[in-house]
Amino acid sequence: MIRWQDLHHSELDVPTLYALLKLRCDVFVVEQNCVYADIDGDDLVGENRHLLGWRDGELVAYARILKSVEEEAPVAIGRVIVSRAARGEKLGYQLMEQALASCQRHWPQRAIYLGAQAHLQPFYASFGFRPVTEIYDEDGIPHIGMAKE
Repeated sequence: MIRWQDLHHSELDVPTLYALLKLRCDVFVVEQNCVYADIDGDDLVGENRHLLGWRDGELVAYARILKSVEEEAPVAIGRVIVSRAARGEKLGYQLMEQALASCQRHWPQRAIYLGAQAHLQPFYASFGFRPVTEIYDEDGIPHIGMAKE
């Protein structure tokens, strides 16, 4: 059973922030062998939110939602991640459902954007996202910009 949280950054306590940064580092930096600046200054600003999926006290799924101060800019879902231990359980689908519900709840009139790893394009397409960019390189990994109206 997964316990989901949808938290404004001001609601993050130190252990929760540590858990999400650790999960992101474990997967994006270590597992995917991608050295990049994960701590980019966006985690604790504005109206940005964090979606967390906990099982037995361990963070197993996470996504970050960034809301631009520009009124016409889309909300951006990013850092979508499921821990290695929880893969194969369809948690990515549950996580995206949580992310889309959060976007609808907090910013119902905004379009939604994400920069997807290119091989995950069919996964995001199943939620109604469509490509809006060509494939591009981000930190050595092919990505594609996708949007949902």
